[in-house]
Amino acid sequence: MDSFDFLDDNDPASPAIQIVRDAGNGGEEAWRSQLPKLLPVMPLRGVVVFPGTVAPFTVERAASRQLLEELLPKGRLLGLVTQRDADEDEPGPDGVHPVGVLGNVLRMMRQGSETLIVLIQILERVRFTDFPETHPYLRAAFEILENRLPDPADEEWVAKFNNLKESAIRLVTTNPNIPDEAAQAVNTMDDPVLLTDFLSTNLSIELPHKQQLLEQTDVRARLEEVQRIVSNQQHIAELQQKLRDDVETEFSDAQRRAYLREQVRAIHRELGEDDGGEEQTEELRERLEAARLPDVVLEQARRELKRLDIIPPASPEHSVIVSYLETLAELPWSALSEDHFDLDLARRVLDRDHFGLEKVKRRLVEYLAVRKLNPEGRGPILCFLGPPGVGKTSLGQSIADALGREFVRISLGGIRDEAEIRGHRRTYIGSMPGRLIQELRRAGTRNPVVMLDELDKIGADFRGDPASALLEVLDPRQNHAFVDRYLDVPFDLSQIIFIATANYLDPVPGPLRDRMEIIEIPGYTEEEKLQIARRYLVKRQLRENGLKSRHCRWNTAALRVVIEDHTREAGVRNLEREIGSVCRTVAARVAVDDSVSVAVTPGLIAEALGPPRFVREDKVMVSQPGVVNGLAYTPVGGEVLNIEAIRFPGSGKIQLTGQIGDVMKESMYAAWSLVQNRAEKLGIDSADFRCHDVHVHVPAGAIPKDGPSAGVAMFTALSSLFSDRRVSKDIAMTGEITLRGLVLPIGGLKEKSLAAERAGIRTILIPALNEKDVADIPPSARKKLRIVPVKTVDELLRHALLKG
Repeated sequence: MDSFDFLDDNDPASPAIQIVRDAGNGGEEAWRSQLPKLLPVMPLRGVVVFPGTVAPFTVERAASRQLLEELLPKGRLLGLVTQRDADEDEPGPDGVHPVGVLGNVLRMMRQGSETLIVLIQILERVRFTDFPETHPYLRAAFEILENRLPDPADEEWVAKFNNLKESAIRLVTTNPNIPDEAAQAVNTMDDPVLLTDFLSTNLSIELPHKQQLLEQTDVRARLEEVQRIVSNQQHIAELQQKLRDDVETEFSDAQRRAYLREQVRAIHRELGEDDGGEEQTEELRERLEAARLPDVVLEQARRELKRLDIIPPASPEHSVIVSYLETLAELPWSALSEDHFDLDLARRVLDRDHFGLEKVKRRLVEYLAVRKLNPEGRGPILCFLGPPGVGKTSLGQSIADALGREFVRISLGGIRDEAEIRGHRRTYIGSMPGRLIQELRRAGTRNPVVMLDELDKIGADFRGDPASALLEVLDPRQNHAFVDRYLDVPFDLSQIIFIATANYLDPVPGPLRDRMEIIEIPGYTEEEKLQIARRYLVKRQLRENGLKSRHCRWNTAALRVVIEDHTREAGVRNLEREIGSVCRTVAARVAVDDSVSVAVTPGLIAEALGPPRFVREDKVMVSQPGVVNGLAYTPVGGEVLNIEAIRFPGSGKIQLTGQIGDVMKESMYAAWSLVQNRAEKLGIDSADFRCHDVHVHVPAGAIPKDGPSAGVAMFTALSSLFSDRRVSKDIAMTGEITLRGLVLPIGGLKEKSLAAERAGIRTILIPALNEKDVADIPPSARKKLRIVPVKTVDELLRHALLKG
């Protein structure tokens, strides 16, 4: 403070002191006789004051300081009014409320050169009727607002007044933020005007509400409104007091337990038995309390903690209990990842990570859509079935990325012990939870995406059947209370999205299959492999081998050579491996000279990978009797099979070669019987069957072949051979036959069609019941192929055999 200027409150000539001293004894007439016609008005920021109080104010605005400097030599009365916008520095008449108060300056002191502190007694409510002067500060015409009091003899009014006093006293005693002296002040107030203004000043009320109370001159209405506010705040104060009492009780109890534990530790130290075990126990107790365990689990943990207190740390059982409690504390009992059910994002993530697989992607988006509409629903357990390397595991990772969940992969291949799933009982040192609980502990969330990989590779021996243990895990109606033998308490698995993978379905037990929805993922076609290599594999191998795109440039022809001549698989693992081999060849050159730029051509492929490892069968080059283009489906894609049949003098025997499986042999015998049955219709002399032996061969004898879809090709080859009619070299066929001459549907039509198109065949004969699958054939292949559906072998021969 720079200086202080006090108004002498002991000077009898001071008008302000005279008013205070004469209050209630002619003082009111004194200040009313001194009222000016125009009252200087000082706006207030963010505060409403009421008559009957004395309030200090810090004055910093230049206009307000000038008002006080000019007022005090001539008088002490001024108007105080709350401005509408607290951020406005110089409010005009429209920036202040119409009702304010009349104040009497009791004291002023200076604090620095630009700050005044004044103490003002609030006298009456006033309404400002006009502001004839606005500069340098507001001056207003005004009128005193008189309070309208009800009849003092009104019993209802007296009861309301007494009720307000009692409620206010209870509020003061309940709320610790209000000093106790306020209760005495309220108890001594017999004036309803003074009581309502006192409470309005001291209660926690919003500023607009306080302004309404100031403008209210009907004392009955004002008292009723203050009563409502007091009752509401009293109810809140009672609730807060109850919460404080509960917390203090719990805290006191915790303090007592901590004190007793400290005494126990002190006793152990005196006995020389202090080894830090108590600190470890206390730490475990705090971690368990913070883990928000379910009640049944918390009760089990407390029992184990009590046992831990009495077991010496040197005992082996001590470490078993500590490991168990640490597992309980670290498991995500209540931690959940927030799902992001954005189906457009899910589709973009699937398209980003995988090429093709449109049916699979559509089914996965449908699955996520159901989860979005019914998050608590028990959706099916998905099982991706397909050959190795087609992206089954990475599809699970994409689902987790789309949902924003953690991804957990559990490899089940080779598991033979049931304890790998259910956990080990805590009966020996080294026991541990099952793989599922361990992975959830690492993931830190109760709702990850769990990939159960290689489901068909699970074994079984004298230690139990892990596949049977999975029945409970994968059953949506049971896994909400899965009990791991190590934990021995239920753990909720119902929020987990389980996805299984398998290469073959036959090894999976029937009850386990029944709990899953099988989604088949076929092998990639050569065109799909080409796109995958261009979009993903080449870029990844360039990055892993330290190359940049300027160092190594692949063309489409080179990729086709790698796909067709050096790999034969359903997936793309070997393809990526061969691409990596070529990149390493390029890397050896770049390491010598960084400016080298290598174009990968078929010639460089031959240099890096050597001669072709696989040679595909081409179509038959010459139309001749007994030779037919068949179509086969293998796990690595479609193939063209050249089925050859010859006859020579003999006794009617038939011989099959080419590593033909049992099912294909049966198709051969069915075709042989059907040809003999239709000999007359085909123009064949029946005696030819008795005096000739037949040899049917399927080339590429080192490769096993099986399946019923070669039936039509076998029948056509034998019919052509004995009728001595040629089969068109530009036609390929697939289908199963019956002894009645019907052509039955087959699988793998897409792959077979692509194989025919790749071999230069222009017409394929398919079973009529497979017409629905034509839509799966890529449009580029459909444009090049003439697809002819047939229902019987008669239709088949009309299209396949050449005339003459």
